[in-house]
Amino acid sequence: MSQIHPFEMPAWAQDRILARQGRPLVFDKQPADKTALVVVDMQTYFLDPASGASVPNARAIVPNINRLAEALRAAGGKVIWIRTLFTEEALADIPHFHRELLTPERFETRCAALDRSAEGSQLWPDLDVRPEDMIVEKTRYSGMIQGAGDLEAQLRDAGIDTLLITGTMTNACCESTARDAMMRNFRTTMVHDGCASIRDDEHAFALIHFALFFGDVTGTDELIQRYG
Repeated sequence: MSQIHPFEMPAWAQDRILARQGRPLVFDKQPADKTALVVVDMQTYFLDPASGASVPNARAIVPNINRLAEALRAAGGKVIWIRTLFTEEALADIPHFHRELLTPERFETRCAALDRSAEGSQLWPDLDVRPEDMIVEKTRYSGMIQGAGDLEAQLRDAGIDTLLITGTMTNACCESTARDAMMRNFRTTMVHDGCASIRDDEHAFALIHFALFFGDVTGTDELIQRYG
């Protein structure tokens, strides 16, 4: 069953966050026109139950992503949809990921599904993608790391300095992108009910660790109210 992960920041983590930065959220006053919603890997391969690589809970977050995208656009912000792709260049650059961290069967399936023209690499059809949005490709877990693509360049060209991270999986591509974004000086928030993983505990651990060291964690309704 597809469902949004329950999440509540534990009291001990809240205490440490307050001790470090003085308040629970520090990016709650950033202007919308400097902000982008970054939607990570919400592609058919990762959402279709028949794909073999489905993250079931990712289907449940689609309405929240669409609501947040609508609110941020209306406030003057940007929406960026990220597609993970397999390329021969990525295979040459990080062969151990493809050849050692994947079984031969998973390697073949993943590469075929995430070819640029394959159905599996396309954005999930229930997502509200608009003509004014940006679609960016990446070939690493993190969209911000060197060699992954041109996400950082496109953000800077658009005058963006604040990111809201949604998508799948919370503890892989979302967290990797969010952490690297912070290290590249983007004010970064992970949206806890706009991200999805396989298990509730995986999802929670990633969000807690991010909030302890890297940026804000908040929810869709709070963000919509912020930009409304």
